[in-house]
Amino acid sequence: MNFKLESKAIAAAVKKLKFRTQAFIDGKFVKAQSGKTFATENPATGQPLAQISECEARDVDHAVQAARKAFTSGVWSKMKPADRKKILLKFADLLETHAGELALLDTLEAGKPIGDCATMDIPDTILCIRWHAEAIDKIYQHVAPTGPENLALILREPVGVVGCVVPWNFPAQMVAWKIGPALATGNSVVLKPAELTSLSALRMAELAADAGVPAGVFNVVPGFGETAGQAIGRHMDVDMVAFTGSTEVGRYFLKYSAESNLKRIILECGGKSPQLVFADAPDLDNVASNAVSAAFWNMGENCSCGSRLIVHKQVKDELVSKIAKLTKTWKVGDPLDPQNRLGSLIEKPHLEKVLGYIAAGQSAGAKLVMGGRRILEKSGGYYVEPTIFDNVTNQMKIAREEIFGPVLSVISFSTEAEAVAIANDTDYGLAASLYTGDLNAAHRVARAIRAGTVSVNCFSEGDITTPFGGFKQSGFGGRDKSIWAHEQYTEQKTIWMQLA
Repeated sequence: MNFKLESKAIAAAVKKLKFRTQAFIDGKFVKAQSGKTFATENPATGQPLAQISECEARDVDHAVQAARKAFTSGVWSKMKPADRKKILLKFADLLETHAGELALLDTLEAGKPIGDCATMDIPDTILCIRWHAEAIDKIYQHVAPTGPENLALILREPVGVVGCVVPWNFPAQMVAWKIGPALATGNSVVLKPAELTSLSALRMAELAADAGVPAGVFNVVPGFGETAGQAIGRHMDVDMVAFTGSTEVGRYFLKYSAESNLKRIILECGGKSPQLVFADAPDLDNVASNAVSAAFWNMGENCSCGSRLIVHKQVKDELVSKIAKLTKTWKVGDPLDPQNRLGSLIEKPHLEKVLGYIAAGQSAGAKLVMGGRRILEKSGGYYVEPTIFDNVTNQMKIAREEIFGPVLSVISFSTEAEAVAIANDTDYGLAASLYTGDLNAAHRVARAIRAGTVSVNCFSEGDITTPFGGFKQSGFGGRDKSIWAHEQYTEQKTIWMQLA
């Protein structure tokens, strides 16, 4: 079900939507064993969308058993790489056929602008599955340089049963970032989507089964972190957990691993990403455009959000003026209206959290340049104006803690060393951007910044070919995207042979 990005076509497509609301275990939809459900809502209206099966430990155990049985049987783990590739490519084709439907599901459940979902998130989701599928039969194993009396093979084998726990800010895309390499390398997966955004993950599981992914290989257990998520983290028969979400919750998965079977933990957590703008930055209009995207894209609900603008004092006032002017063109409103660049925040508690940070910025003495208010309250949705603070110091709460909302903090500097020191003075290290016309400075500063991805004269996370992950409390243990993602879902094995 695809459609034009026009209001009438979108409204007609919404009416045709069918929600999948039950868990997907062992190749079929099933109710939670307790019979319990929880409500998922449309954050643009505050109204419920559907009742989702609330999985708990028993359901996770059911899914893990199905995943282990499938893995042990070899129906997927021992399938010829070329055959696995064909099935995942068919899966990508089905995702493309149903791209409009998936875009609407994420828009309705996450409050994301339909333009972003239809033209970026879902196309990137499809590309991710297709890219990892194509890599399956192009990765060679290794032979060690031994003497003629021995043969040493260095192999990569699938880990086994992989638990994937994903966030609500990019629902379908984050599923693809995890299951793409996990399935490509032959693992079985038990996925827990965020309780706020389960619909697209459940539909993706159904499409994977339609493509020929065997029963038990891809399971989805919707539910809450403290029940379903913890059950995955503590399960003795889960070999690995790949998690994207907050640093706070990431700590729990390390604890669960330590207290259970020492399963491998891959974490991609929070961020407080700096944007460094030097006095010689070429084209401040281009800098402003990138800075606005970095700060406000996806309502700032993005772990690589460029929430700290660290700008040389010589160009600060001019750049802040340009950013404020451009920000006014980013319309906030109904995510189903393709004219709107910003939708709603994910839920009321998160709205209140973001507003609390804005109040904290004002109390600390930062200058409110624009925004700072909840708007469109009559809609019932959770909308906040894009907000800019000037005269921020890096010791203020709004500069140190991840807000996960449309709030930009502007901090000035005088020297390169000062800029780098401010950029690195954070618990996080996921991403950063820098703007300069000096090639030497670009190399020097990019190497000095402690972050997993540093973009130069643009705001970017790279593409599917580049690894994504962070330093420090932004996570560790592996990377999403790129060929490196395949390694984290495999075990390395050496086979040493004595030759006659």
